Amino acid sequence: MSRPSPSASPSSALPSSPGAPRPGGVDWRVRFGALALIWGFSFLFIKVGTDGFAPFQVTFGRLLFGTAVLAVAMVAKRDRLPRGARTWGHLAVAAFLLNALPFSLFSYAELTIPSTLAGICNATTPLWGMLLSLVALSEDRPTRVRAAGLGIGFIGVLTVLGAWQGFSGLDVTGTAMALLASFSYAVGWIYVRRTLAGTDASNLSLAGTQVGLATVQLAIITPLFTSWPERFEIMPLLSVVALGALGTGAAMLLQYGVVAEVGPTTASMVTYFIPVIATAAGVAVLGEGLTWNTPVGAVIVLAGAALTQTRGPRRAARREPVRDHVPTATPAGTPAGTPTPAMTPATPSTPAAPSTPAASTATTAPVGADPDRSRPVAQ
Repeated sequence: MSRPSPSASPSSALPSSPGAPRPGGVDWRVRFGALALIWGFSFLFIKVGTDGFAPFQVTFGRLLFGTAVLAVAMVAKRDRLPRGARTWGHLAVAAFLLNALPFSLFSYAELTIPSTLAGICNATTPLWGMLLSLVALSEDRPTRVRAAGLGIGFIGVLTVLGAWQGFSGLDVTGTAMALLASFSYAVGWIYVRRTLAGTDASNLSLAGTQVGLATVQLAIITPLFTSWPERFEIMPLLSVVALGALGTGAAMLLQYGVVAEVGPTTASMVTYFIPVIATAAGVAVLGEGLTWNTPVGAVIVLAGAALTQTRGPRRAARREPVRDHVPTATPAGTPAGTPTPAMTPATPSTPAAPSTPAASTATTAPVGADPDRSRPVAQ
């Protein structure tokens, strides 16, 4: 999610420069590591959650507990809800594209694919984002390096999927759902960039409202396609609670703080740790198999995604104060990411594109943050 920077609110005292330490607070590197772990383990939580609940129920629980955490944060900060029917309408669309749809797709995907593959698919969000921006954002023109990154990234996807073997042993439907979820993150961030730039509500308010609206959407959809669970198994239930309270609620707050302290460019680096942690968790905890092409392909995907986030020589980085009240694009994310994905503070950008890879945190996304357009960290 990226856009021109509106004026900051005097009520939100963010650090005057990226990297300024928070008095008495936990070092940003610790919070950065916690964010990477939470989003990386989110794919494991989804996998365990679907062992006891239907995918829509996992998504609804995730959103419900995530909304609860963000609502408490909003009350503690005395933050108000956004105003205006137009803003709420755009947030409802963003909630569908960045939360309800991708979260549900990942839950359904992990019925048939390993959590390791889902985590790697999530890392393709910046690739989709750049591809879409060429069509949707007329001012976004790729450099040769970024175009090369796009090509390299998709070569990495084919490597992960084992294209030379005819995708043998791969569940096509589950994999397609995971890739579609990442594509949805990219569409959502572009939509937010075009519709919510200049909104005067705080990022926390926008993120909390967005997740709350996604919860309402799933509350309507879930009873139509699922029945009440016959029993509540402890591990799937705890996984859904952790997925929502940590992977959606707490992760958004962590992302918000890290971006405010060190800026979106540094914060977006969390995107590159998510598939690594997701793969390690899937193999070590769930005992999922791992062939050579999966980690090799993942490295190629991340390399390509990193190249798509580079800037041209004419667009030198500017160290400016990080401002609040800027709707931004991360899932990381959540798995989503993610993704988100959340709305994070962003530095002002010059007009001109998860991981983190997100895309994210996201994530929000969920997606890697672009230094010029402050895309979200994915989950």
